[in-house]
Amino acid sequence: MAGTGIPGTPSVLRAMNDRAALELLVAHGPLTRTRLGQLTGLSKPTASQLLGRLELAGLVRTVGNVTGRPGPNAQLYEVNPAVAHVAALAVDELGITAAVADITGTVVGEHHVVADALAEDVRHRTTELVTEAVEGALAAAGLGRDALHRTVIGTPGALDPRTGTLRYAPHVPGWHSATLRGELADALGTPVTIENDVNLAAVAEQHVGAARGAEDYVLVWIDEGVGAAVVLGGRLLRGATGGAGEIGYMPLPGAPLARGGLEATIAPDGGGGFQRLVGSPTVLLLARERGIDAPTVPEALALAARTPGAGDGLFAELAARIATGLAAVVAVVDPALVVLSGEVCKAGGERLRSLVEQEMTGLALPRPRLRLSSVEGCPILIGALRTALAAARDTVFDTA
Repeated sequence: MAGTGIPGTPSVLRAMNDRAALELLVAHGPLTRTRLGQLTGLSKPTASQLLGRLELAGLVRTVGNVTGRPGPNAQLYEVNPAVAHVAALAVDELGITAAVADITGTVVGEHHVVADALAEDVRHRTTELVTEAVEGALAAAGLGRDALHRTVIGTPGALDPRTGTLRYAPHVPGWHSATLRGELADALGTPVTIENDVNLAAVAEQHVGAARGAEDYVLVWIDEGVGAAVVLGGRLLRGATGGAGEIGYMPLPGAPLARGGLEATIAPDGGGGFQRLVGSPTVLLLARERGIDAPTVPEALALAARTPGAGDGLFAELAARIATGLAAVVAVVDPALVVLSGEVCKAGGERLRSLVEQEMTGLALPRPRLRLSSVEGCPILIGALRTALAAARDTVFDTA
């Protein structure tokens, strides 16, 4: 971009200016040549040449004129949304949700498929289900598979960078083959990234949620499963085997130990460790013990909020348990911010957040800010879309 003082050849500088302009058009929407020049620091002739070059390449298009002001009407330019599309998928043991977005980030199609846990060839069926979900989303958008440039899939667990296999998620059969990612790429015809679902929720939080502008934060996900994403210096901490943040298995006072391998930790009774103390099944059990009987966590906590005595006790117990786990994380990582997400935290709302904050006093020396997730929609799907778009733009917006 003009004025940066970065040395380089004219072609490199042009490519840098092109990329900066395209990112600004994505961020701000349609802009006039004059406004784009102001934002980039480019002169009017240079901005005009840039837009002409990008329009000729099919990367931008005109979308009308600015009216209602003195002088000639100025043309408005925007990124051509059809230049590339990406797919994002959120996976759990019940099924797969897929979304397709254009290069500007606008979602143009979605589709959900139900998993078949009884399929004889589980791995083969996994490839079929992913393909079905993506093709359903493409069909909803009126697009063919050749429109896709990148696919990102969010799953429980994490890929071990040494082996390429999915770890920490025995409850999603069919996703543990070291060759699955390649098989999915062949089936879809795009590069495929398989990413931990809580890490993707943290990406969503950083872009459109409570962690906007934060460089050092931890997102704690409390749902059927429990996990965390640790972001330090703006980068996700993954660990040697991809298992950084798997706090569901963390031993804590009052929780049974997660022994006997990972399969034993994902048991019908909730397994061991922190997950056993605060996961959704445990919350429902704690509620029933206090006479608060409801089929789901949101219903149970909503009823508890309207039930003096028993409801107060449920919130207090749950807050104390969550705070105990958070204190262990905070003592090691010392983040500036902790974001509470997942079904339990969202259902507990501000009341639960405030109680956890009170319980944290004295448990750990660091006192990070504690916020509720503010992402609307499915954080995993949104994070997967953001990750896919970043990768696609690196390729599509490179005019060098």
